[in-house]
Amino acid sequence: MSVNFFGTECTEPSKTDELFGICDDQDGEKAYSDTTDKNKWIAVVKNSKGLAASFTAIDHCIIILKEGTKDEESTCDGMITFTDSLYQLKKQGTGGWVSKAIAQLENTIKLLIAHHDLKAFKYKKAFACNKKHPRFRSIDNEQNKRLFVTYGFRLDVQAEIVIK
Repeated sequence: MSVNFFGTECTEPSKTDELFGICDDQDGEKAYSDTTDKNKWIAVVKNSKGLAASFTAIDHCIIILKEGTKDEESTCDGMITFTDSLYQLKKQGTGGWVSKAIAQLENTIKLLIAHHDLKAFKYKKAFACNKKHPRFRSIDNEQNKRLFVTYGFRLDVQAEIVIK
């Protein structure tokens, strides 16, 4: 079964706002972008150049079943695409949140690669976000290197996404 991550009903119209947030209300609904309620933002997106950026909800919107089952794949919350860049995001809570977020990000990367040619994206990042820990947190260099060598994605553990 082919899965389309791009240009679906899960993709919001492009935004050129200099500042917006990504929200996930944790109510079983999909994540979304927002420009008004900063208290709901799990990640802050800074877009000082006003580039056209599209947010696509993945979790609770793009349904991908594990092969041969009716169980859903564990995926990230969504992704932001702009010019030649693809950034995926996963919000995670407490207690070992970094490793859980990275596992879901990696699984989503595998699914993206299985269903799309990502060569058009020069810059690919995976963000593990936690509103309670918004600043950059050190990550395992070996894990970061493995993700980049294996999939071509850089890993960031922070809740601030800068669109360049």
